[in-house]
Amino acid sequence: MVIGIDVGISTTKIVGISSGEVISPLRIKATDPVTSLYGAFGKYLHTNNLSLKDIEYVMLTGVGSDYVSEPVYGLPTFKTEEFISNGVGAMYGSKKNRIIVVSMGTGTSLVRCNNDKIEHIGGIGIGGGTLQGLARLLLNTDDIRGLSDLAMKGDVKNINLLIGDISQQPISGLPMDAIASLFGNAKGDASREDIAAGIIWLVLLTAGQSAVLASIGSDIKEYVMIGNLTLLPLCETIFHEIEELYGVKLIIPKYSQYSTAIGAAMCHFDEKYKKIPVL
Repeated sequence: MVIGIDVGISTTKIVGISSGEVISPLRIKATDPVTSLYGAFGKYLHTNNLSLKDIEYVMLTGVGSDYVSEPVYGLPTFKTEEFISNGVGAMYGSKKNRIIVVSMGTGTSLVRCNNDKIEHIGGIGIGGGTLQGLARLLLNTDDIRGLSDLAMKGDVKNINLLIGDISQQPISGLPMDAIASLFGNAKGDASREDIAAGIIWLVLLTAGQSAVLASIGSDIKEYVMIGNLTLLPLCETIFHEIEELYGVKLIIPKYSQYSTAIGAAMCHFDEKYKKIPVL
């Protein structure tokens, strides 16, 4: 088995790849990346009844991997670039090889995959960190699951300004229910449910639309969405609106929240991707 580990500052995601299949992905939170890494590795071995001799290679990626300076438990350990891992993992999960990968983490990064060529093309400072920050400021909560539950009961039309609110007819082909301004219709007495819906719409719509706009001039029309935010139930509604507006396809692959760890592991099997040994 090859282990892929996406090491964050406080959260680590780990998967095993055996015979080309993803085995039992899991995530661990801790106070620092090294503790998170070793906690995740130990739990993974225990949960899957594995020993160190069952592991052939360990593949690391993510910002927290910089804190790892020695092989994990003495096993052959390598580091891979995070953007490459994003691309490889997204292509594996979607079974597509001409895509833009939208990695919704603390912020949002965009990676273009064109068969063998994977390149980081930019990103925006809006993502999960934005979601949490606005939730703290506006709703005094850090509970993202609770925020999502509130949002499902809210009406985002009470928060966002639509084309139909400012015009009696479509503008430049935009439908009347297209959003003219995020939070442009918010009132001072908006309900917690409506505010929660507005926050999630702001983050997910901005991330999705940024990817579509970044691909203008190319013939890529498929976007693979990865990261923890893909687990939000409102993704289905918001991404469908983007698809209808732009004539594109937004794909959430299986294990989307573990896609970067999967990509790190899959890099082991392809000589095209640079792997730096941890000695």
